[in-house]
Amino acid sequence: MALELLGHIELPENIKPGGFDHAAVHSGLGRLYVAHTANDAVDVIDSVQDRYLHSIPGLQGVAGALVSNEQSLIFTSNRGENTVGIFKPDDEAGLAKVPVGIRPNGLAYDAGQNLLLAANVGDPNISDSFTLSMVNIKTRQMTNSVRVPGRTRWTVFDGQSGVFYVNIANPAQIVVVTSPEPDRVVRTIPIATAGPHGLDFDEERRRLFCACDSKQLVILEADSGQTLKQLELSGPPDVIFFNRQLRHLYIAIGEPGGVDVFDTDQLERIETIETEPDAHTLGYDAERSKVFAFLPETHRAAVYLDKG
Repeated sequence: MALELLGHIELPENIKPGGFDHAAVHSGLGRLYVAHTANDAVDVIDSVQDRYLHSIPGLQGVAGALVSNEQSLIFTSNRGENTVGIFKPDDEAGLAKVPVGIRPNGLAYDAGQNLLLAANVGDPNISDSFTLSMVNIKTRQMTNSVRVPGRTRWTVFDGQSGVFYVNIANPAQIVVVTSPEPDRVVRTIPIATAGPHGLDFDEERRRLFCACDSKQLVILEADSGQTLKQLELSGPPDVIFFNRQLRHLYIAIGEPGGVDVFDTDQLERIETIETEPDAHTLGYDAERSKVFAFLPETHRAAVYLDKG
């Protein structure tokens, strides 16, 4: 087995339905930030000592959390108020909010250009509401709104080529936006299975990992868009993270509740760890090779060490 259970972290009880959503780690500080959607807050965890520190309130419908280690910035997507939040870890009170499109969710950041992409879920009852919002972090303003053909899911940034990749649930595809020209979709990559959801990127080998609602993991060559392999998942996926050191891929499975672990060199599943029903989100500390699975029924985080 790759993942060894180290223990659990008790987190604040859910105030309303909704549980947790995306999480990200500031590796240098050893702090994990997780969107506690049910509480309109981000919970802050010490990922070195594996303990809850405090929560940052006032983030209505918070769905996404993203960390820039280069700039030491934390971003949140606040789906209930159509804003993104921006703050420094040593100045949480200085949190700034920038209005974006309808129901922002996925986040990706180009530190070199100070450019944040917010992938907006949109509203099917509102025309042209499936969009990507491009935010200039220096000026704290949305600079571009890019229409996309359907509901967005997660997004990643490729620093080598200056490209954002964004999953679209339906039609099943990945849309591509470049950082130098962030006002249009320059390319689309069709996905031959339903519901692209979780997304991560192997920069060294130029491969995209796209976990789909159809219980399929699609592995693609990023530059050509060619499908290299399609693998079975243990259930419908959500959040995924790529471990670049061990070359493992972690995929949260909400139902029945688990974590699929894949060897990305051998392109095979190593194991499935049982967690809890609706545990559809993960956190990953690359510095310490830890995986955090968030458990909404018992408002805890299960902490695992990847032993390699």
